[in-house]
Formats: sequence, structure tokens, C-alpha cells
Amino acid sequence: MGFIITLALDWLFPGIGHLIGGFIGGFVAGLIAGGIGRGTVAGFLAGIFGGIIFAILAVVGLVATGAMKGGILGGLFGGFAGVWIGIIAIVLAAFGAIASTIGGFIGGLIAR
Repeated sequence: MGFIITLALDWLFPGIGHLIGGFIGGFVAGLIAGGIGRGTVAGFLAGIFGGIIFAILAVVGLVATGAMKGGILGGLFGGFAGVWIGIIAIVLAAFGAIASTIGGFIGGLIAR
């Protein structure tokens, strides 16, 4: 559930949504996991998986958009742009994972 919240907020609010979504998603994952250790791990996994899925969706979206607008060459350039956007999203995933881990710790602490 925390992963879905992280991904949804990341999609709705690009950039800052990844940090806020990571924290809220980690908090919910920590509440569900019930415990400090399990909440922290659940929050971390929610943040990492949310970032990876967002990067994959960014690459696929830019390739599809480029291919629809410019044919094969547009898809190729969309793929190059998608790779760079994906790399940026992976870097953001690291920060989101930290926020998500903190949220999971707090959620696990409250659930305890």
C-alpha cells in the first residue's frame, strides 16, 4: 500500500511529490508493518520500488510520445531523453528512499 501511495503522489506532483510521497508512503507502510524494524524496511522498499517504477514509466512514456510524433527517429530521440530522465528519477529515488525510510520508522514507532 505504501508503494502505491508513493507512486501516485510521485505521478501527481513530479519532483517534490517524490519526497512527500515517499514519506507518506513509508509512514503508511510502517503502520501496516507494525514495528520499528519492519516499518523501516517496508518504508525503504516502498521508496525504492516507487522510484524504479517511476523511472521505467518515464522512459516508456517518452519513447511512446516520441514515436507517435516523429516516427522511428522520434522514438529513438525519445528513448535517449527517456534514459536521462530515468537516471534523474533513479537519483531522486535515493532521496525518496531516505524520506520513505524515515516515514516507515515513524509509522512503525506509532504502530507499536
